Amino acid sequence: MPFRQKKILTAGTTAPEIKGLQADGPVLVVFFKITCPVCQLTLPYLNRVHRAGTLPVYGISQNDDAGTREFNQEFGIEFLVLLDSEDDDFPASNAYGISSVPSMFLIEPDGKIGRVIEGWNRKEMEWLGARTAATVIRQGDNVPEWKAG
Repeated sequence: MPFRQKKILTAGTTAPEIKGLQADGPVLVVFFKITCPVCQLTLPYLNRVHRAGTLPVYGISQNDDAGTREFNQEFGIEFLVLLDSEDDDFPASNAYGISSVPSMFLIEPDGKIGRVIEGWNRKEMEWLGARTAATVIRQGDNVPEWKAG
């Protein structure tokens, strides 16, 4: 991926605007690729956060429309997913400093990034569940503690 900025934005930074995303915080924005195994693991759990209705989740796919639609159908993704086009040199990914996926940003109502989560992190998923009153990880879910993106 030809990303310009390699340093991911950190908590406390003002979140860059994303074209097509009209949302007041708090919101969770997740950057992903459809071929990424860790994204395939993570996004269905983020869908559970979305279903709770207390924290909107928005996906930013680094793939084309057809592939993204197939991914969403296969993995049951119900939240809004926007495209970050390679043809446009990945403007949103570059603005956020994405160098690996999945990368998640909790954007607070003041427009600042409140939390950054890279890869799969069970403790962070449980934290999201506690924040949103969602059962993100259910009894019987066999998930790792951590997986790099």
